Amino acid sequence: MAKKLIGRIDKADFPLLGLFDIDIKIDTGAYTSSIHCHKVIIEEGVLKCNFYDKGHPLYNGKEIIFKTYDIAKVKSSNGIVQERYKVKTTIVLFNKKYRINLTLSTRDDMKYPILIGRRFLNKKFIVDVNLKNLSFENKELKISQ
Repeated sequence: MAKKLIGRIDKADFPLLGLFDIDIKIDTGAYTSSIHCHKVIIEEGVLKCNFYDKGHPLYNGKEIIFKTYDIAKVKSSNGIVQERYKVKTTIVLFNKKYRINLTLSTRDDMKYPILIGRRFLNKKFIVDVNLKNLSFENKELKISQ
């Protein structure tokens, strides 16, 4: 399969989560992909969390329930190892649906609510840090045609 060119930032859809045109940052320094969330709790064997970001109306306080999840050890950029919940979902980039694992993290102080790491990018994408929104622009072109 030929690799697709992607820029340093973009917008993606997460249809199983009901999230569309969400800002993402492509982070080749991160191994795992992560999504910003609040109030993560385990209740009656299911993981419940709220997604919230001031800048996006579809990302404001929505509760998502995951019946299956794992716990992953993730080394943060400062070298500290944390245990995080990990969930499986889908992401749509360049009008194609992919499976993706996301760790749940608190990213209050970060500009982008979702980081896409090397594990997802590997064998699918080549990153050009000079470019941005290639998938989102491709989506807009397809809609207008």
